[in-house]
Amino acid sequence: MGATAGFLYPGYSAEDDYPAFQRLLGGDVTLRLVHTLMREDAHRVDALLDVGGPDVLAEGARTLREQGIDAIVWACTSGSFVFGWEGAARQVAGVREVAGVPASSTSFAFVNAVRHLGLGRVAVAATYPDDVAQRFVEFLRDGGIEVASMSSRGIVTAAEVGTLPPADVLDFVARNDHPDAEAVLVPDTALHSAGILDDLERRLGKPVLTANQVSVWEGLRLAGETSARSGLGTLFRTSSRVAA
Repeated sequence: MGATAGFLYPGYSAEDDYPAFQRLLGGDVTLRLVHTLMREDAHRVDALLDVGGPDVLAEGARTLREQGIDAIVWACTSGSFVFGWEGAARQVAGVREVAGVPASSTSFAFVNAVRHLGLGRVAVAATYPDDVAQRFVEFLRDGGIEVASMSSRGIVTAAEVGTLPPADVLDFVARNDHPDAEAVLVPDTALHSAGILDDLERRLGKPVLTANQVSVWEGLRLAGETSARSGLGTLFRTSSRVAA
């Protein structure tokens, strides 16, 4: 029986990326998704702190535990990094305690993915307003990652991000690459990316890491599924191991 990874996903925007990832990954893994409460859809610090609150995540974690999972990921970049490195670690610890399985979040998944690929310097192409995007840069730097450049698109709601067409995403990411960056990071799990990962990397000629991509990779990694996969970007093309 293959690995089963669970995902806590805030609200509704690009949740259909997860069944798309499962189809691309093949039949030996299962991705289970539970929608968590989003009282206000806003890329604003106070709203994001509420989205990632312990009560909200605990409710979703209990649901996934009952469904049967091998690992769990809080699939929200901004709703994790706004808490800072230590706060995000406490957030994950709370989810782990409730779910009873290894846990992580999208923000830590980005850091782990960059480390796995042996990269040190990245560009960030963020859909968020500038003040929120800056907090992601700070989180990456706390994780030992150098940020060569950061761009912010200024979109306030996840719902709007979820409507961006693939061609728009390709252009946005390409415009915000940096010659000194070894990869481009595209946070926000509200952004659809499952179907364009290889297109993004062909366009830029370097690894591109997106929020839903690293979330799925992290969940499978923690669940013990480390096989190399094609069609999902550089990150999935090499096998990975769970860090000790």
